[in-house]
Amino acid sequence: QVQLVESGGGLVQPGGSLRLSCAASGSTASINAMGWYRQAPEKQRELVATMPTDGSTYYADSVKGRFTISRDNAANTVYLQMNNLKPEDTAVYYCNVDYDYGLEGEFDYWGQGTQVTVSS
Repeated sequence: QVQLVESGGGLVQPGGSLRLSCAASGSTASINAMGWYRQAPEKQRELVATMPTDGSTYYADSVKGRFTISRDNAANTVYLQMNNLKPEDTAVYYCNVDYDYGLEGEFDYWGQGTQVTVSS
């Protein structure tokens, strides 16, 4: 059974930094894209950043230049380095991992979510 364990959230002042981690385990299937989403109160979940296996990256416009996504394929872990945090970055952050089961298709899994609060 696939498990995604997130860590690294917390309370930080505006302008501060946090690093989120998400470790995937429980399957020997190949992992395709790994990414991060977030959901603020009373808002829809939105894509923050994603990284396919080819190493390319995609960022939401609101975080470009401030957030950096990276992954350690050997450890099945994805990271999100968040710098120059703003109050509007406050949200629950979820990691998302896309597993490839071959002929059975692909399936997305979600982490449990980690709270990031940016406030003075």
